[in-house]
Amino acid sequence: MDSIDLRLIDLLRENARSSYAELARKVGLSAPAVHERVGKLENAGTIRGYRADVDHEAVGLGVTALIGIIEDSGADTDDVLAAVRAMPEVESCYFMAGVESYQLIVRVGSIAELEQLIVRVNRTPGVATTRTAIALSTKWENRPQPGRA
Repeated sequence: MDSIDLRLIDLLRENARSSYAELARKVGLSAPAVHERVGKLENAGTIRGYRADVDHEAVGLGVTALIGIIEDSGADTDDVLAAVRAMPEVESCYFMAGVESYQLIVRVGSIAELEQLIVRVNRTPGVATTRTAIALSTKWENRPQPGRA
C-alpha cells in the first residue's frame, strides 16, 4: 500500500459516494487507474464496505449505551459472542483488556428497551455481570482518521 492508496482511503472515508473521476482528480491519476486501485483495496479486505451515516434518532434509535460484560470464570467465550452477535441492538463489540471482557455499543429506541436488553445480556450463559453507561448526547462518532504513510 502506497501513499496514493492511503489518500484514496482517506477520501472514501470522508465521502464514500465520490466518483472515480473525482477521486482521480484529487490523487492525480486517471479514473480507470483509481477504479483498479479501489478494486484491489476491496479485494484485499482493506475496504470492507460502504455505509450510510444515519441520524439514529430519526430512525427511532435515540438511546445509545455502552455495556461492559464481565464473563464468569467458566464462560465459553464463543457462546457468549454468538449470543451477543444475535442481538440486533448491539452495534459494536470490543474485546477488552482489564476487568471487562467485552464492551458493547448498543442503540435502542427507549430506556425501557435498554432495560430489556440489559436483562437479556445478563441472562446470557457465561455472563457474570454487566456495567452500563448511557450516552446523553453524541458529540462525534466514526471520525475518519488520516491514513498512515
